[in-house]
Amino acid sequence: MQKEEILAFMNSNPAFSLATVEGGAARVRTMFLFKADKEGIVFHTGPFKEVYQQIMANPNVQLCFYSAEQNLQVRVRGALELCDNRALKEEISSHPSRRFMQAWKANCANEEEFFNMFSVFRLRQGVANVWTFASNFAPKEDIAL
Repeated sequence: MQKEEILAFMNSNPAFSLATVEGGAARVRTMFLFKADKEGIVFHTGPFKEVYQQIMANPNVQLCFYSAEQNLQVRVRGALELCDNRALKEEISSHPSRRFMQAWKANCANEEEFFNMFSVFRLRQGVANVWTFASNFAPKEDIAL
């Protein structure tokens, strides 16, 4: 797969597993992608969550996107950066896939309070590996994103 195909695969399969480290132990949870494009892989979480603290302590993570239909897995490793970008937060919160956020916004005293409820992370310059059953025993090929 080429970079463009990998980005399209991630956008078509937005639920992904995120692996972080806390106290020397791996932690994994399912997250929901906002978008993957030439600028990187973007998702958000609450700053009050353990995953946020884990990322802030060690931004080196691995993401795993999977499609059972295609029997295909894409793993991406790299370092996350915190994106404190108001325009990006507005884009996320107004996107149709994030309708649930409108209830949060309605319950906030002002926009500042709302935008402080979630943090956005971006993985730039990640390195991807593609896995299938057919390629299970083949050496992994690093694909720069």
